[in-house]
Amino acid sequence: MNSMKSIKIGTRNSPLAMWQAREVARHLQNLNHKTEIVPIISSGDKNLTQPLYAMGITGIFTRDLDAALLNGEIDIAVHSLKDVPTQLPENIELVAYLPRDFRQDVLVRKSSAADKPLKDLKVATSSLRRRAFWLKEFPGTEFSDIRGNVQTRLQKLEDLDFDATIFSLAGIKRMNLNLEYEELPIMISAPAQGVVAVAGRADNEEVNQMLRQITHAETELCVKIERNFLNALEGGCTAPIGAFAECLENEIRFTGRLCSLDGKNCIDVDEIFAPEPHRDYGKEIADKVLDNGGRQLMEEIKKSLKD
Repeated sequence: MNSMKSIKIGTRNSPLAMWQAREVARHLQNLNHKTEIVPIISSGDKNLTQPLYAMGITGIFTRDLDAALLNGEIDIAVHSLKDVPTQLPENIELVAYLPRDFRQDVLVRKSSAADKPLKDLKVATSSLRRRAFWLKEFPGTEFSDIRGNVQTRLQKLEDLDFDATIFSLAGIKRMNLNLEYEELPIMISAPAQGVVAVAGRADNEEVNQMLRQITHAETELCVKIERNFLNALEGGCTAPIGAFAECLENEIRFTGRLCSLDGKNCIDVDEIFAPEPHRDYGKEIADKVLDNGGRQLMEEIKKSLKD
């Protein structure tokens, strides 16, 4: 790609997604590449009534961008990595990962529920992971579904009859929102939460070479372990799974969890290892979880999501 032609960056058109696209553009511009941002409305943003798992689609937030990428309407696509399925369409690959900023889940309450104990809150979240991990600590919690971008969910929190909702801290920080929140040590974040990733066409070597210059090696190493763990456990089905890998000095610490939908049955892992090239630690740890009751747990989750 000659230096005159600008790189077309595809993104969803929510405020947060636009922020992420601008961040990728900034990294590329620092290397003297021209960029142009192309917003694309995704089906996931259009249907705000059904929870994602009920729509039976993996990659609902990525597939419109995948189509635009394969059609050549855009050169690259920017995603919140936690929304990207572990199985990518043919000829699409993840090429660059920006440094992870905030991976945590945080609780945002409406002011009328400021003094309620956690166990008494009515919580709005459509995430199976957040529900199950919350139920592990506070059985019997009442939940309601909530969808939409950060601003939409904040409005729904004010308007509807529940006490609090759970956000990814990255969303709050990136949008520079002046919100009161509390951290939730009971949560293990979703695999790759807090990471912006860039997908490209596998056959577009020229663009992919540019992208590799902006990738953050440590983040890439960690999220690949998290996503391989997720992929080996799920096999394409949604389930309450948390995973977080962090680089210590010469080692990686990995914490992960697979939980039943009601939070009663959870398998936790916490491992420290020195990374060796070509070893698939994510899959190795997932296999241990599967052999330790996880296989049966996944069967039960698949069955109850079908019912």
